[in-house]
Amino acid sequence: MDCPSEERIIRMKLEKFSGIKIVQFAIPERKVTIFHLEDPQAILESLHELNLDSTIISSEDEVSLTDSITIADSSSKERKTLFIVLFINLLFFIFELFTGYVSYSLGLTADSLDMLADSNVYGLALFAAGRRPVFFKKLATRFAGIVQFILAVIGLIEVIRRFTGFEHNPDFIMMMGVSFLAMIANAICLVLLTKNASSESHMQASVIFTSNDILINGAVIVSGFFVWLIKSQYPDLIVGAIVFIIVARGAWRILKLA
Repeated sequence: MDCPSEERIIRMKLEKFSGIKIVQFAIPERKVTIFHLEDPQAILESLHELNLDSTIISSEDEVSLTDSITIADSSSKERKTLFIVLFINLLFFIFELFTGYVSYSLGLTADSLDMLADSNVYGLALFAAGRRPVFFKKLATRFAGIVQFILAVIGLIEVIRRFTGFEHNPDFIMMMGVSFLAMIANAICLVLLTKNASSESHMQASVIFTSNDILINGAVIVSGFFVWLIKSQYPDLIVGAIVFIIVARGAWRILKLA
């Protein structure tokens, strides 16, 4: 399963519990820590509906005041980092979407949607930190998921159209150059996130998302090289199709729950 979808799905599933105060994710260990005033069994039964093989590892009766202060201080730093990373992702979403259109590269276009998907994750984390009504949180998530899914489907249709037709080869120089800039941007985000990530925080998920983005940037660069080498659009289409499918799959899972 892809980590962005899992985190968003779990957060949305837990929205109905008013007694839940803090939700922290440790994605590599596939653990979630929940600070709450609810019945643990009720929370577990709700998570069972997601078919994620949920079990209670441990349960404690209370959190000390010192721990609560530490969590609050950590959350404040994480929000600042998320704002910066969110801005960078949105900026490169627009930049890659435009250059993907100009260069005729579906690989760049797909990568821009992956940036949008990550922006949704960071935005939801910031949005969930407030005391906004559950209705508005779900409405915002649903809207973002719909936009993300529609764009991904349009991208896949375009991939099929280009596979079956005779099209101009994409501008491999722009493909590789823009992807390299995106890789630098993601590397900056990764450094910022790593500095603020803890073993118990959902920030670790953001580190994983950004690491995956760097791999996708590398894949677009490699596809640009092969576009030049074999004088064909197919390497770009293959990479674009793979990323579009990943983005559409994540958006569809969110929409089914929202």
